[in-house]
Amino acid sequence: MTTASDEGKSPPGSPKEGALASQLRRGDLGFLPVIFALVAISVLFQGTNDAFLTPRNLSNLSLQLGVLGVMTLGLVPVLLIGEIDLSTGSVLGLCASVMAVLSVRFGQPTAAAIGAAVAVGAVIGLVQGLWIVVVQVPSFIVTLTGLLVWQGAQRLVLGDQSGELEIDDPFIQGVASTYMPWWLAAGTVIVIAGASALACVLLRRKRGSLRGNLDRCASAAAYPIVAAAVVLILQRYFGVPYLLLLLAALTVALTLLIERTPFGVHVYAVGGNAEAARRAGVNVAAVRVAVFTICSALAALAGVVSASRQFAVDSSTGGGNLVLDAIAAAVIGGTSVFAGRGRIVGGLLGAVVIASVANGLDLLGQSADVKTIVTGLILLAAVSVDTLARRRVSATVPGV
Repeated sequence: MTTASDEGKSPPGSPKEGALASQLRRGDLGFLPVIFALVAISVLFQGTNDAFLTPRNLSNLSLQLGVLGVMTLGLVPVLLIGEIDLSTGSVLGLCASVMAVLSVRFGQPTAAAIGAAVAVGAVIGLVQGLWIVVVQVPSFIVTLTGLLVWQGAQRLVLGDQSGELEIDDPFIQGVASTYMPWWLAAGTVIVIAGASALACVLLRRKRGSLRGNLDRCASAAAYPIVAAAVVLILQRYFGVPYLLLLLAALTVALTLLIERTPFGVHVYAVGGNAEAARRAGVNVAAVRVAVFTICSALAALAGVVSASRQFAVDSSTGGGNLVLDAIAAAVIGGTSVFAGRGRIVGGLLGAVVIASVANGLDLLGQSADVKTIVTGLILLAAVSVDTLARRRVSATVPGV
């Protein structure tokens, strides 16, 4: 409640100060570092290879983003509560194999094969989450065990298959290789613009005016502008991939869940201080189990996308640096390594950074070793920025 003695003052975080100013005062740089990184990457690679920003390459980049993007979206909530999940790559491989075996060897319908794969992923996340909260084994150990166990289970599912298990289901093949008609892409932009305008209207009704919240409306207005730009560019090639629409839908759904519901409030509370959250009545154990379940279910969905990209699965599906790249993408996108801070959209932007670097280095003919080195350096820079920002706010705000 504002009293007469408070008039004329604008404490940090007040409506007069604005959400962005309050956020920066707390040392939370938000999307600024990752946006700066994307601009720098675009300038650098376009300067060294003028094919980087062409509609054809950007279309390929949007498809390359699919698997990493879906995995990253699932890992962000895990990092928000101060945990880690190293098993997502193995979960991806196992669930992709389950789907392929059901579809190819047992002739199951597409919906049943995909549904079974996602269900297996969700059950794995549920089991790992319960083990963490009931037995109280650190998530690092439980999911490291999962990385090994589910990798072995993947090989058992594939059996004696020495090469690739090719998938001939047209729907599964089309998940990552078909494009939206122009009218659907245009309609999607219109829906995003309408949702953005509605968000500003609701904010005005809630606050009484938009004064002090113009930054939020500007942020909301940026989404349809970006969407329109993406559609206009990609329509100059084959169009907008359905995979990009899937990523956008998942991002919106998770954003609403994590940032606009009581469950999301509990996620941030557990990440900020689990003991304080418990004393405030939050079911910390349930939150942790739910977050790990969501993460593994999305890893399973990433497995569907991976199989669609390759038209096949094998024992190496989900392997390599994929899980490390997804964790790096979440951190690069602004999810704090100290938990309790970060946003879903930031995770997707971080995945765009990782995919853009890999794509640009491929155009320059660089090896996988160089891509790994560059990704590691970007991750170190992101963590360093987060650490310095946290140190700054700790020095100015006692007890933080």
